[in-house]
Amino acid sequence: MNKLTKVGLSALCGSLAAVSSANAGDMSVTGGVDMSWISFGGGQATTGNPIGMGSNLTYKGSGELDNGWTFDLTVAMLNQDAYSNTNITVTMGGLGKLDFNQGNSGNGIDALDDKMPTAWEETWGAGLGTGVYLVRGVGPQQNVQYTTPKIAGTTITVAVAPDMGAGDAGDGATSIGGGATGAGYDATININPSFGTEILSGLNMFVGGHTTEHYEQTGGLNDRYEATGGITLDIGPVSLGYQASGVATGNTVTASDEDYYKNHFYGVSFNVNDDLSVSYGNHESQSGYVNPNDKPAVLMEIESWQIAYSMGGASLRYATTEVTNAAYQTGSQYDKDARVLSVSLAF
Repeated sequence: MNKLTKVGLSALCGSLAAVSSANAGDMSVTGGVDMSWISFGGGQATTGNPIGMGSNLTYKGSGELDNGWTFDLTVAMLNQDAYSNTNITVTMGGLGKLDFNQGNSGNGIDALDDKMPTAWEETWGAGLGTGVYLVRGVGPQQNVQYTTPKIAGTTITVAVAPDMGAGDAGDGATSIGGGATGAGYDATININPSFGTEILSGLNMFVGGHTTEHYEQTGGLNDRYEATGGITLDIGPVSLGYQASGVATGNTVTASDEDYYKNHFYGVSFNVNDDLSVSYGNHESQSGYVNPNDKPAVLMEIESWQIAYSMGGASLRYATTEVTNAAYQTGSQYDKDARVLSVSLAF
């Protein structure tokens, strides 16, 4: 880790000056590189260049106010120095946390899009383009989230995006969407109940919901709704999970437009030791249309076997994945499989 110490972050907290003055904080830079080799089969038989490389950098800053509150800044840069997101988190002691997010934040219900245990990546994220549609909520939009303190194993979050159709706005600026959409609202609950028994200490239950206001109902859009819920359980070296989610798009006019998406998925992983883990995941996703007689629903299924081995700051991962009816399309060209070998180096 390269560390830039004593970087003054007072300017960052100008909006917090009325609460308390900020002390100078620290800024650090962390990152890593991923290198992969992929081989396709099925409907995607042409691989072309199988070698891939990605680099990731994360800039983190932190500081403290005179009243004991702390604040953190995170700026994430993905492959080829592409901006990902910025978030500022204010931890208010026993009052919980406020998170101001810009970019693809992972706030709200987006943080629950796929919580299944895995050795490496989500079933749909290990190198094979599946086109699966999951819940997103306010996560991709500029939003503000409040997180309660953890009480009796329970944490609640509430997030809002003022305009779901607007782009990200810089300091002192505003952004206006196309007019069809209004605000978006998310709420999630995470529960870790132990019931006083050690065997249930690894139990986690979660549920979340989202709604987007659509102003132009006559233009073929009703309000949008998303929901998800699931359960995971860690028993020694074994992790189990099941989750379901759904999206009601609000489309009402064009018969071939998507009316809903439904997802059911489960996963199991096994930690052989501190360095080696294996997993299996299965994901079924159905797309339904406004007029099912004009365009019948399509069921997509994804399966992925994965193995990961860590050696200090290096990780070696392998996944073999199959998908049928990729991107909710039928035909042999949409039945695909892939094998991915990946090496990750962190610094």
